[in-house]
Amino acid sequence: MRFLVLILLLVSSLSFAESKTDTSKQTVNPKVEQLLQLNSEIVTLSKETTTLTGSSLDVVRLQILNKNNELRDILSSMIKSNDVDKKLLLTQVDKQVVFVREANKFLDEKLTRDQEVLDKAKDADKLVALKTIAETRQVSTSILKEEWQNYQWLEKLGKPAPQAVKELTNKIEHRLAFTSTSLTFDSQALDVANKQLKSASESEKSTLQLSQILAQRQVDNDTTNLENLIEIADTVGIDTAEYKKQLFEQTGNVTNDLLNSKVIWSIASGWTTDLKDWLLSNLPQMLFKVFIFVLIIFAFKTLKNIVRKMVKRAVSTKNLNMSILMQEFFISMSGKAVFAIGLLIALSQIGLNLAPILTGFGVAGIIVGFALQDTLSNFAAGMMLLIYRPFDVGDLVEAGGITGKVSHMSLVNTTIKTFSNEMLMIPNSKIWGDIIKNVTHEKVRRVDMIFGIGYSDDIEKTERVLNDIVSEHPAVLRSPEPTIKLHTLNSSSVDFIVRPWVKTDDYWDVYWDITREVKMRFDREGISIPFPQQDVHLHMVEKAIESKKA
Repeated sequence: MRFLVLILLLVSSLSFAESKTDTSKQTVNPKVEQLLQLNSEIVTLSKETTTLTGSSLDVVRLQILNKNNELRDILSSMIKSNDVDKKLLLTQVDKQVVFVREANKFLDEKLTRDQEVLDKAKDADKLVALKTIAETRQVSTSILKEEWQNYQWLEKLGKPAPQAVKELTNKIEHRLAFTSTSLTFDSQALDVANKQLKSASESEKSTLQLSQILAQRQVDNDTTNLENLIEIADTVGIDTAEYKKQLFEQTGNVTNDLLNSKVIWSIASGWTTDLKDWLLSNLPQMLFKVFIFVLIIFAFKTLKNIVRKMVKRAVSTKNLNMSILMQEFFISMSGKAVFAIGLLIALSQIGLNLAPILTGFGVAGIIVGFALQDTLSNFAAGMMLLIYRPFDVGDLVEAGGITGKVSHMSLVNTTIKTFSNEMLMIPNSKIWGDIIKNVTHEKVRRVDMIFGIGYSDDIEKTERVLNDIVSEHPAVLRSPEPTIKLHTLNSSSVDFIVRPWVKTDDYWDVYWDITREVKMRFDREGISIPFPQQDVHLHMVEKAIESKKA
Protein backbone atom coordinates (compact mmCIF):
# COMPACT_ATOMS: atom_id res chain seq x y z
CA MET A 1 0.00 0.00 0.00
CA ARG A 2 2.76 2.48 0.95
CA PHE A 3 4.69 1.58 -2.18
CA LEU A 4 1.70 2.51 -4.36
CA VAL A 5 1.15 5.83 -2.65
CA LEU A 6 4.79 6.72 -3.01
CA ILE A 7 4.63 6.01 -6.73
CA LEU A 8 1.67 8.37 -6.94
CA LEU A 9 3.68 11.02 -5.13
CA LEU A 10 6.44 10.64 -7.67
CA VAL A 11 3.94 11.10 -10.47
CA SER A 12 2.89 14.51 -9.09
CA SER A 13 6.18 15.59 -7.49
CA LEU A 14 6.67 18.35 -10.04
CA SER A 15 3.58 20.17 -8.77
CA PHE A 16 5.32 20.78 -5.43
CA ALA A 17 8.32 22.36 -7.11
CA GLU A 18 6.26 25.36 -8.21
CA SER A 19 5.04 26.10 -4.70
CA LYS A 20 8.33 27.75 -3.72
CA THR A 21 8.06 30.57 -6.24
CA ASP A 22 4.32 31.07 -5.71
CA THR A 23 4.63 31.53 -1.95
CA SER A 24 8.03 33.08 -1.56
CA LYS A 25 6.53 36.28 -0.26
CA GLN A 26 4.57 34.54 2.53
CA THR A 27 7.28 34.03 5.12
CA VAL A 28 5.76 35.62 8.19
CA ASN A 29 3.37 32.88 9.37
CA PRO A 30 5.23 29.88 10.93
CA LYS A 31 2.74 27.45 9.41
CA VAL A 32 3.45 28.91 5.97
CA GLU A 33 7.13 28.48 6.53
CA GLN A 34 6.56 24.89 7.63
CA LEU A 35 4.37 24.26 4.59
CA LEU A 36 7.06 25.63 2.26
CA GLN A 37 9.69 23.59 4.03
CA LEU A 38 7.72 20.36 3.56
CA ASN A 39 7.19 21.18 -0.14
CA SER A 40 10.92 21.67 -0.55
CA GLU A 41 11.76 18.45 1.30
CA ILE A 42 9.31 16.42 -0.77
CA VAL A 43 10.84 17.72 -4.00
CA THR A 44 14.34 16.91 -2.75
CA LEU A 45 13.38 13.41 -1.70
CA SER A 46 11.59 12.81 -5.00
CA LYS A 47 14.77 13.62 -6.88
CA GLU A 48 16.72 11.19 -4.67
CA THR A 49 14.47 8.31 -5.68
CA THR A 50 15.81 8.45 -9.22
CA THR A 51 19.25 7.34 -8.04
CA LEU A 52 18.36 4.85 -5.27
CA THR A 53 17.45 1.17 -5.32
CA GLY A 54 16.53 -1.57 -2.89
CA SER A 55 15.81 -0.87 0.77
CA SER A 56 17.23 2.67 0.54
CA LEU A 57 14.62 3.51 -2.07
CA ASP A 58 11.86 2.14 0.17
CA VAL A 59 13.08 4.24 3.09
CA VAL A 60 13.05 7.46 1.01
CA ARG A 61 9.60 6.71 -0.36
CA LEU A 62 8.33 6.17 3.17
CA GLN A 63 9.76 9.57 4.11
CA ILE A 64 7.93 11.19 1.18
CA LEU A 65 4.65 9.57 2.27
CA ASN A 66 5.03 10.77 5.85
CA LYS A 67 5.92 14.33 4.81
CA ASN A 68 2.95 14.53 2.43
CA ASN A 69 0.68 13.46 5.30
CA GLU A 70 2.24 16.18 7.47
CA LEU A 71 1.64 18.67 4.68
CA ARG A 72 -2.05 17.78 4.47
CA ASP A 73 -2.42 18.02 8.25
CA ILE A 74 -0.87 21.51 8.26
CA LEU A 75 -3.00 22.54 5.31
CA SER A 76 -6.13 21.36 7.07
CA SER A 77 -5.31 23.30 10.25
CA MET A 78 -4.53 26.45 8.21
CA ILE A 79 -7.89 26.23 6.43
CA LYS A 80 -9.72 25.78 9.72
CA SER A 81 -7.92 28.75 11.38
CA ASN A 82 -8.57 31.03 8.38
CA ASP A 83 -5.57 33.22 9.25
CA VAL A 84 -3.57 32.67 6.04
CA ASP A 85 -3.94 34.18 2.62
CA LYS A 86 -6.67 32.25 0.77
CA LYS A 87 -4.71 32.50 -2.47
CA LEU A 88 -1.88 30.53 -0.98
CA LEU A 89 -4.27 27.94 0.44
CA LEU A 90 -6.16 27.63 -2.84
CA THR A 91 -2.87 27.08 -4.65
CA GLN A 92 -1.94 24.25 -2.31
CA VAL A 93 -5.41 22.65 -2.45
CA ASP A 94 -5.43 22.86 -6.27
CA LYS A 95 -2.13 21.00 -6.30
CA GLN A 96 -3.66 18.29 -4.07
CA VAL A 97 -6.64 18.05 -6.47
CA VAL A 98 -4.25 17.52 -9.37
CA PHE A 99 -2.36 14.94 -7.34
CA VAL A 100 -5.55 12.98 -6.56
CA ARG A 101 -6.70 13.14 -10.19
CA GLU A 102 -3.41 11.70 -11.42
CA ALA A 103 -3.40 9.13 -8.64
CA ASN A 104 -6.87 7.90 -9.57
CA LYS A 105 -5.85 7.57 -13.20
CA PHE A 106 -2.74 5.62 -12.26
CA LEU A 107 -4.62 3.34 -9.85
CA ASP A 108 -7.37 2.56 -12.39
CA GLU A 109 -4.75 1.51 -14.91
CA LYS A 110 -2.88 -0.52 -12.29
CA LEU A 111 -6.07 -2.35 -11.21
CA THR A 112 -6.68 -3.31 -14.84
CA ARG A 113 -3.14 -4.69 -15.14
CA ASP A 114 -3.36 -6.49 -11.79
CA GLN A 115 -6.64 -8.13 -12.81
CA GLU A 116 -5.07 -9.36 -16.03
CA VAL A 117 -2.17 -10.83 -14.04
CA LEU A 118 -4.63 -12.55 -11.70
CA ASP A 119 -6.61 -14.05 -14.59
CA LYS A 120 -3.46 -15.46 -16.20
CA ALA A 121 -1.73 -16.58 -12.99
CA LYS A 122 -1.47 -20.19 -11.95
CA ASP A 123 -3.28 -21.33 -8.82
CA ALA A 124 -0.10 -21.21 -6.75
CA ASP A 125 0.55 -17.56 -7.77
CA LYS A 126 -3.00 -16.29 -7.40
CA LEU A 127 -2.66 -15.57 -3.67
CA VAL A 128 0.13 -13.08 -4.39
CA ALA A 129 -1.91 -11.49 -7.20
CA LEU A 130 -4.94 -11.21 -4.92
CA LYS A 131 -2.85 -9.50 -2.26
CA THR A 132 -1.60 -6.97 -4.83
CA ILE A 133 -5.14 -6.19 -5.99
CA ALA A 134 -6.34 -5.82 -2.40
CA GLU A 135 -3.55 -3.33 -1.65
CA THR A 136 -4.30 -1.34 -4.80
CA ARG A 137 -8.03 -1.16 -3.98
CA GLN A 138 -7.26 -0.07 -0.44
CA VAL A 139 -5.05 2.76 -1.73
CA SER A 140 -7.71 3.73 -4.26
CA THR A 141 -10.32 3.95 -1.53
CA SER A 142 -8.09 6.12 0.66
CA ILE A 143 -7.50 8.42 -2.34
CA LEU A 144 -11.28 8.85 -2.65
CA LYS A 145 -11.35 10.03 0.95
CA GLU A 146 -8.63 12.58 0.24
CA GLU A 147 -10.45 13.73 -2.89
CA TRP A 148 -13.61 14.40 -0.89
CA GLN A 149 -11.55 16.33 1.67
CA ASN A 150 -10.05 18.44 -1.14
CA TYR A 151 -13.51 19.50 -2.35
CA GLN A 152 -14.54 20.34 1.19
CA TRP A 153 -11.47 22.57 1.49
CA LEU A 154 -12.31 24.31 -1.80
CA GLU A 155 -15.86 24.99 -0.66
CA LYS A 156 -14.62 26.50 2.61
CA LEU A 157 -12.14 28.69 0.72
CA GLY A 158 -14.96 30.03 -1.46
CA LYS A 159 -14.20 28.02 -4.58
CA PRO A 160 -16.82 25.22 -4.60
CA ALA A 161 -16.73 22.51 -7.24
CA PRO A 162 -20.27 21.07 -7.40
CA GLN A 163 -19.72 19.23 -10.66
CA ALA A 164 -16.62 17.52 -9.29
CA VAL A 165 -18.48 16.60 -6.08
CA LYS A 166 -21.30 15.12 -8.17
CA GLU A 167 -18.84 13.09 -10.23
CA LEU A 168 -17.13 11.86 -7.05
CA THR A 169 -20.50 10.88 -5.55
CA ASN A 170 -21.39 8.92 -8.69
CA LYS A 171 -17.99 7.24 -8.63
CA ILE A 172 -18.44 6.15 -5.01
CA GLU A 173 -21.96 4.86 -5.73
CA HIS A 174 -20.65 2.90 -8.70
CA ARG A 175 -17.86 1.36 -6.65
CA LEU A 176 -20.28 0.46 -3.86
CA ALA A 177 -22.58 -1.32 -6.30
CA PHE A 178 -19.67 -3.11 -7.99
CA THR A 179 -18.10 -4.21 -4.69
CA SER A 180 -21.49 -5.37 -3.36
CA THR A 181 -22.09 -7.47 -6.46
CA SER A 182 -18.56 -8.83 -6.31
CA LEU A 183 -19.05 -9.82 -2.65
CA THR A 184 -22.28 -11.66 -3.51
CA PHE A 185 -20.63 -13.51 -6.40
CA ASP A 186 -17.53 -14.46 -4.40
CA SER A 187 -19.65 -15.61 -1.41
CA GLN A 188 -21.57 -17.94 -3.70
CA ALA A 189 -18.29 -19.26 -5.11
CA LEU A 190 -17.05 -19.87 -1.57
CA ASP A 191 -20.22 -21.83 -0.71
CA VAL A 192 -19.75 -23.98 -3.80
CA ALA A 193 -16.09 -24.60 -2.89
CA ASN A 194 -17.04 -25.61 0.67
CA LYS A 195 -19.68 -28.07 -0.58
CA GLN A 196 -17.30 -29.60 -3.10
CA LEU A 197 -14.61 -29.98 -0.47
CA LYS A 198 -16.97 -31.87 1.87
CA SER A 199 -17.84 -34.47 -0.75
CA ALA A 200 -14.41 -34.66 -2.41
CA SER A 201 -12.13 -37.67 -2.39
CA GLU A 202 -8.68 -37.54 -0.83
CA SER A 203 -7.00 -37.07 -4.22
CA GLU A 204 -9.18 -34.05 -5.05
CA LYS A 205 -8.94 -32.32 -1.70
CA SER A 206 -5.58 -30.60 -2.27
CA THR A 207 -6.83 -28.79 -5.39
CA LEU A 208 -10.19 -27.95 -3.88
CA GLN A 209 -8.58 -26.65 -0.68
CA LEU A 210 -6.58 -24.14 -2.71
CA SER A 211 -9.75 -23.06 -4.52
CA GLN A 212 -11.47 -22.66 -1.17
CA ILE A 213 -8.61 -20.51 0.18
CA LEU A 214 -8.71 -18.30 -2.94
CA ALA A 215 -12.48 -17.88 -2.66
CA GLN A 216 -12.19 -17.06 1.04
CA ARG A 217 -9.47 -14.50 0.32
CA GLN A 218 -11.69 -12.90 -2.36
CA VAL A 219 -14.56 -12.65 0.11
CA ASP A 220 -12.31 -11.13 2.79
CA ASN A 221 -10.96 -8.55 0.33
CA ASP A 222 -14.45 -7.63 -0.87
CA THR A 223 -15.67 -7.32 2.72
CA THR A 224 -12.82 -5.01 3.71
CA ASN A 225 -13.24 -2.90 0.58
CA LEU A 226 -17.00 -2.60 1.15
CA GLU A 227 -16.44 -1.51 4.77
CA ASN A 228 -14.05 1.24 3.64
CA LEU A 229 -16.38 2.41 0.89
CA ILE A 230 -19.34 2.52 3.29
CA GLU A 231 -17.32 4.71 5.63
CA ILE A 232 -16.58 7.18 2.80
CA ALA A 233 -20.15 7.02 1.49
CA ASP A 234 -21.53 7.92 4.92
CA THR A 235 -19.24 10.97 4.93
CA VAL A 236 -20.39 12.01 1.47
CA GLY A 237 -24.07 11.50 2.38
CA ILE A 238 -24.93 8.43 0.28
CA ASP A 239 -27.62 6.05 1.60
CA THR A 240 -25.76 2.87 2.59
CA ALA A 241 -28.51 0.99 4.44
CA GLU A 242 -28.63 -1.86 1.91
CA TYR A 243 -24.86 -2.25 1.92
CA LYS A 244 -24.70 -2.25 5.73
CA LYS A 245 -27.38 -4.93 5.72
CA GLN A 246 -25.28 -7.02 3.31
CA LEU A 247 -22.20 -6.49 5.46
CA PHE A 248 -24.07 -7.62 8.58
CA GLU A 249 -25.38 -10.74 6.83
CA GLN A 250 -21.89 -11.54 5.58
CA THR A 251 -19.86 -10.98 8.75
CA GLY A 252 -22.50 -11.15 11.51
CA ASN A 253 -20.71 -8.32 13.34
CA VAL A 254 -23.00 -6.09 15.40
CA THR A 255 -22.03 -2.42 15.05
CA ASN A 256 -23.57 0.95 15.85
CA ASP A 257 -24.84 1.09 12.27
CA LEU A 258 -27.46 -1.52 13.18
CA LEU A 259 -29.14 1.05 15.43
CA ASN A 260 -30.01 3.05 12.33
CA SER A 261 -33.72 2.69 11.56
CA LYS A 262 -33.08 2.41 7.82
CA VAL A 263 -30.60 -0.41 8.34
CA ILE A 264 -32.96 -2.23 10.70
CA TRP A 265 -35.83 -1.85 8.25
CA SER A 266 -33.64 -3.02 5.37
CA ILE A 267 -32.55 -6.12 7.32
CA ALA A 268 -36.11 -6.90 8.39
CA SER A 269 -37.42 -6.40 4.84
CA GLY A 270 -34.69 -8.62 3.43
CA TRP A 271 -35.40 -11.38 5.93
CA THR A 272 -39.13 -11.13 5.25
CA THR A 273 -38.57 -11.35 1.52
CA ASP A 274 -36.17 -14.27 1.89
CA LEU A 275 -38.61 -16.06 4.18
CA LYS A 276 -41.47 -15.50 1.76
CA ASP A 277 -39.45 -16.80 -1.20
CA TRP A 278 -38.25 -19.77 0.83
CA LEU A 279 -41.78 -20.65 1.92
CA LEU A 280 -43.13 -20.38 -1.63
CA SER A 281 -40.45 -22.71 -2.96
CA ASN A 282 -40.21 -25.16 -0.06
CA LEU A 283 -43.53 -25.12 1.81
CA PRO A 284 -45.39 -27.69 -0.38
CA GLN A 285 -42.49 -30.11 -0.17
CA MET A 286 -42.13 -29.55 3.56
CA LEU A 287 -45.84 -30.11 4.18
CA PHE A 288 -45.67 -33.36 2.25
CA LYS A 289 -42.64 -34.50 4.27
CA VAL A 290 -44.37 -33.57 7.52
CA PHE A 291 -47.42 -35.54 6.40
CA ILE A 292 -45.24 -38.58 5.66
CA PHE A 293 -43.48 -38.14 9.01
CA VAL A 294 -46.76 -38.03 10.94
CA LEU A 295 -48.15 -40.97 8.95
CA ILE A 296 -45.09 -43.14 9.71
CA ILE A 297 -45.16 -42.20 13.40
CA PHE A 298 -48.87 -43.03 13.62
CA ALA A 299 -48.35 -46.35 11.79
CA PHE A 300 -45.49 -47.42 14.05
CA LYS A 301 -47.36 -46.30 17.14
CA THR A 302 -50.19 -48.61 16.14
CA LEU A 303 -47.67 -51.34 15.33
CA LYS A 304 -46.08 -50.80 18.74
CA ASN A 305 -49.38 -51.54 20.49
CA ILE A 306 -49.87 -54.65 18.36
CA VAL A 307 -46.34 -55.90 19.11
CA ARG A 308 -46.83 -55.25 22.83
CA LYS A 309 -49.99 -57.34 22.83
CA MET A 310 -48.29 -60.15 20.93
CA VAL A 311 -45.29 -60.15 23.26
CA LYS A 312 -47.57 -59.99 26.31
CA ARG A 313 -49.45 -63.02 25.09
CA ALA A 314 -46.20 -64.86 24.36
CA VAL A 315 -44.49 -64.17 27.69
CA SER A 316 -47.62 -64.87 29.72
CA THR A 317 -47.70 -68.55 28.80
CA LYS A 318 -47.20 -70.95 31.68
CA ASN A 319 -44.50 -72.85 29.84
CA LEU A 320 -42.10 -69.92 30.06
CA ASN A 321 -42.75 -69.40 33.76
CA MET A 322 -41.64 -65.77 33.65
CA SER A 323 -42.07 -63.38 36.56
CA ILE A 324 -44.32 -60.37 36.20
CA LEU A 325 -41.25 -58.13 36.29
CA MET A 326 -39.64 -60.04 33.43
CA GLN A 327 -42.88 -59.97 31.46
CA GLU A 328 -43.23 -56.23 31.92
CA PHE A 329 -39.61 -55.75 30.86
CA PHE A 330 -40.02 -57.63 27.57
CA ILE A 331 -43.35 -55.96 26.85
CA SER A 332 -41.96 -52.49 27.48
CA MET A 333 -38.72 -53.03 25.54
CA SER A 334 -40.49 -54.53 22.52
CA GLY A 335 -42.79 -51.52 22.23
CA LYS A 336 -39.96 -49.04 22.64
CA ALA A 337 -37.78 -50.84 20.09
CA VAL A 338 -40.53 -50.80 17.46
CA PHE A 339 -41.25 -47.12 18.07
CA ALA A 340 -37.52 -46.23 17.93
CA ILE A 341 -37.22 -47.95 14.53
CA GLY A 342 -40.28 -46.07 13.33
CA LEU A 343 -38.84 -42.76 14.53
CA LEU A 344 -35.57 -43.36 12.66
CA ILE A 345 -37.45 -44.23 9.47
CA ALA A 346 -39.62 -41.13 9.85
CA LEU A 347 -36.59 -38.90 10.34
CA SER A 348 -34.93 -40.33 7.23
CA GLN A 349 -38.03 -39.44 5.20
CA ILE A 350 -37.75 -35.74 6.07
CA GLY A 351 -34.17 -35.63 4.80
CA LEU A 352 -32.06 -36.27 7.89
CA ASN A 353 -28.92 -38.34 7.43
CA LEU A 354 -29.12 -41.14 9.99
CA ALA A 355 -25.44 -42.11 9.84
CA PRO A 356 -24.17 -39.03 11.77
CA ILE A 357 -27.08 -39.36 14.20
CA LEU A 358 -26.31 -43.00 14.98
CA THR A 359 -22.61 -42.22 15.24
CA GLY A 360 -23.43 -39.36 17.58
CA PHE A 361 -25.53 -41.71 19.70
CA GLY A 362 -22.56 -44.06 19.96
CA VAL A 363 -20.17 -41.31 21.04
CA ALA A 364 -22.77 -39.84 23.37
CA GLY A 365 -23.35 -43.29 24.84
CA ILE A 366 -19.68 -43.57 25.78
CA ILE A 367 -19.67 -40.11 27.34
CA VAL A 368 -22.91 -40.71 29.20
CA GLY A 369 -21.60 -44.09 30.35
CA PHE A 370 -18.65 -42.44 32.09
CA ALA A 371 -20.84 -39.68 33.50
CA LEU A 372 -23.55 -42.02 34.78
CA GLN A 373 -21.59 -44.91 36.25
CA ASP A 374 -23.95 -45.21 39.23
CA THR A 375 -26.94 -45.39 36.91
CA LEU A 376 -25.27 -48.11 34.85
CA SER A 377 -24.56 -49.99 38.07
CA ASN A 378 -28.25 -49.82 38.90
CA PHE A 379 -29.04 -50.97 35.36
CA ALA A 380 -26.77 -54.01 35.70
CA ALA A 381 -28.29 -54.83 39.10
CA GLY A 382 -31.76 -54.55 37.58
CA MET A 383 -30.80 -57.06 34.90
CA MET A 384 -29.57 -59.49 37.56
CA LEU A 385 -32.80 -59.08 39.52
CA LEU A 386 -34.81 -59.86 36.38
CA ILE A 387 -32.71 -62.93 35.64
CA TYR A 388 -32.62 -64.47 39.13
CA ARG A 389 -36.12 -63.30 40.15
CA PRO A 390 -35.70 -63.04 43.93
CA PHE A 391 -39.10 -61.29 44.12
CA ASP A 392 -42.00 -60.28 41.94
CA VAL A 393 -44.62 -57.55 41.87
CA GLY A 394 -46.90 -57.90 44.89
CA ASP A 395 -44.37 -59.78 47.05
CA LEU A 396 -43.70 -58.66 50.59
CA VAL A 397 -39.95 -58.23 50.89
CA GLU A 398 -37.20 -56.89 53.07
CA ALA A 399 -34.63 -55.37 50.70
CA GLY A 400 -32.21 -52.48 50.98
CA GLY A 401 -33.17 -52.00 54.62
CA ILE A 402 -36.85 -51.44 53.69
CA THR A 403 -39.84 -53.70 54.38
CA GLY A 404 -42.90 -53.49 52.20
CA LYS A 405 -44.73 -54.74 49.14
CA VAL A 406 -43.13 -54.51 45.69
CA SER A 407 -45.20 -52.10 43.65
CA HIS A 408 -43.14 -51.58 40.51
CA MET A 409 -39.68 -52.24 39.15
CA SER A 410 -37.60 -50.73 36.35
CA LEU A 411 -34.05 -51.46 35.24
CA VAL A 412 -32.81 -48.63 37.46
CA ASN A 413 -34.87 -48.77 40.65
CA THR A 414 -37.57 -50.68 42.50
CA THR A 415 -40.65 -49.08 44.06
CA ILE A 416 -41.79 -50.53 47.41
CA LYS A 417 -44.95 -49.58 49.28
CA THR A 418 -44.47 -49.77 53.05
CA PHE A 419 -47.09 -50.80 55.62
CA SER A 420 -47.68 -47.11 56.39
CA ASN A 421 -48.58 -46.57 52.71
CA GLU A 422 -45.34 -44.78 51.80
CA MET A 423 -43.89 -45.21 48.31
CA LEU A 424 -40.10 -45.66 48.40
CA MET A 425 -37.88 -45.90 45.32
CA ILE A 426 -34.72 -47.92 46.05
CA PRO A 427 -31.78 -48.12 43.61
CA ASN A 428 -31.39 -51.64 42.26
CA SER A 429 -27.68 -51.70 43.12
CA LYS A 430 -28.53 -51.21 46.80
CA ILE A 431 -31.04 -54.08 46.69
CA TRP A 432 -28.78 -56.48 44.79
CA GLY A 433 -25.82 -55.69 47.01
CA ASP A 434 -27.73 -56.50 50.23
CA ILE A 435 -29.70 -59.41 51.70
CA ILE A 436 -33.10 -59.91 50.05
CA LYS A 437 -35.81 -61.46 52.18
CA ASN A 438 -38.96 -62.48 50.30
CA VAL A 439 -41.66 -63.00 52.92
CA THR A 440 -44.49 -63.99 50.60
CA HIS A 441 -42.64 -66.05 48.02
CA GLU A 442 -43.92 -69.38 49.40
CA LYS A 443 -47.62 -70.15 49.65
CA VAL A 444 -47.37 -71.68 53.15
CA ARG A 445 -45.61 -70.22 56.21
CA ARG A 446 -45.01 -71.26 59.80
CA VAL A 447 -46.10 -68.92 62.57
CA ASP A 448 -43.47 -68.92 65.34
CA MET A 449 -44.79 -67.96 68.78
CA ILE A 450 -43.51 -68.41 72.38
CA PHE A 451 -45.73 -68.36 75.49
CA GLY A 452 -44.43 -68.56 79.06
CA ILE A 453 -46.15 -69.89 82.22
CA GLY A 454 -45.17 -69.88 85.88
CA TYR A 455 -43.16 -72.66 87.51
CA SER A 456 -46.15 -73.49 89.73
CA ASP A 457 -48.58 -73.96 86.81
CA ASP A 458 -49.64 -77.38 85.44
CA ILE A 459 -47.57 -78.21 82.32
CA GLU A 460 -49.91 -80.92 80.94
CA LYS A 461 -52.93 -78.67 81.35
CA THR A 462 -51.11 -75.90 79.53
CA GLU A 463 -50.28 -78.25 76.64
CA ARG A 464 -53.93 -79.26 76.30
CA VAL A 465 -55.08 -75.63 76.30
CA LEU A 466 -52.54 -74.65 73.65
CA ASN A 467 -53.49 -77.66 71.50
CA ASP A 468 -57.16 -76.76 71.75
CA ILE A 469 -56.53 -73.13 70.78
CA VAL A 470 -54.44 -74.06 67.73
CA SER A 471 -56.68 -76.89 66.49
CA GLU A 472 -59.83 -74.80 66.83
CA HIS A 473 -58.56 -71.96 64.63
CA PRO A 474 -60.02 -72.43 61.11
CA ALA A 475 -56.98 -70.93 59.30
CA VAL A 476 -54.45 -73.34 60.82
CA LEU A 477 -53.47 -76.09 58.39
CA ARG A 478 -53.69 -79.74 59.43
CA SER A 479 -50.70 -80.61 57.30
CA PRO A 480 -47.98 -79.96 58.16
CA GLU A 481 -48.94 -80.58 61.75
CA PRO A 482 -48.45 -77.76 64.26
CA THR A 483 -45.68 -78.06 66.83
CA ILE A 484 -46.43 -77.36 70.52
CA LYS A 485 -43.56 -78.22 72.87
CA LEU A 486 -42.05 -77.22 76.18
CA HIS A 487 -39.01 -75.36 74.98
CA THR A 488 -37.08 -73.53 77.68
CA LEU A 489 -36.89 -73.24 81.46
CA ASN A 490 -36.16 -69.56 81.82
CA SER A 491 -35.21 -67.72 84.97
CA SER A 492 -38.78 -66.64 85.68
CA SER A 493 -40.95 -68.67 83.30
CA VAL A 494 -41.47 -72.00 81.60
CA ASP A 495 -41.63 -71.31 77.82
CA PHE A 496 -43.69 -73.23 75.26
CA ILE A 497 -43.13 -72.93 71.52
CA VAL A 498 -46.28 -72.86 69.37
CA ARG A 499 -45.68 -73.26 65.62
CA PRO A 500 -48.78 -73.77 63.46
CA TRP A 501 -48.62 -73.78 59.64
CA VAL A 502 -50.87 -71.39 57.72
CA LYS A 503 -51.32 -69.95 54.25
CA THR A 504 -49.06 -66.95 53.67
CA ASP A 505 -52.01 -64.59 53.35
CA ASP A 506 -53.32 -65.71 56.78
CA TYR A 507 -50.04 -65.30 58.66
CA TRP A 508 -50.78 -62.19 60.66
CA ASP A 509 -54.44 -63.04 61.28
CA VAL A 510 -53.46 -66.35 62.86
CA TYR A 511 -50.63 -64.72 64.84
CA TRP A 512 -52.88 -62.07 66.33
CA ASP A 513 -55.88 -64.41 66.92
CA ILE A 514 -53.87 -67.09 68.75
CA THR A 515 -52.02 -64.52 70.87
CA ARG A 516 -55.33 -62.99 71.95
CA GLU A 517 -56.95 -66.37 72.61
CA VAL A 518 -53.98 -67.61 74.70
CA LYS A 519 -54.28 -64.65 77.05
CA MET A 520 -58.04 -65.09 77.45
CA ARG A 521 -57.88 -68.90 77.94
CA PHE A 522 -54.94 -68.72 80.39
CA ASP A 523 -56.91 -66.25 82.49
CA ARG A 524 -59.96 -68.52 82.53
CA GLU A 525 -57.92 -71.66 83.26
CA GLY A 526 -55.96 -70.00 86.03
CA ILE A 527 -52.66 -70.32 84.21
CA SER A 528 -50.32 -67.47 85.02
CA ILE A 529 -48.23 -65.55 82.58
CA PRO A 530 -45.16 -64.49 84.55
CA PHE A 531 -43.32 -61.24 84.08
CA PRO A 532 -39.91 -60.21 85.46
CA GLN A 533 -39.97 -59.25 89.18
CA GLN A 534 -37.28 -58.22 91.66
CA ASP A 535 -37.39 -58.19 95.49
CA VAL A 536 -35.18 -55.63 97.23
CA HIS A 537 -34.21 -56.26 100.89
CA LEU A 538 -32.87 -53.18 102.77
CA HIS A 539 -30.92 -54.81 105.68
CA MET A 540 -28.79 -51.70 106.38
CA VAL A 541 -31.85 -49.53 107.00
CA GLU A 542 -33.23 -51.98 109.62
CA LYS A 543 -29.90 -52.03 111.54
CA ALA A 544 -29.79 -48.23 111.57
CA ILE A 545 -33.29 -48.05 113.08
CA GLU A 546 -32.43 -50.59 115.80
CA SER A 547 -29.29 -48.66 116.76
CA LYS A 548 -31.28 -45.47 117.20
CA LYS A 549 -33.81 -47.18 119.48
CA ALA A 550 -31.01 -48.52 121.62
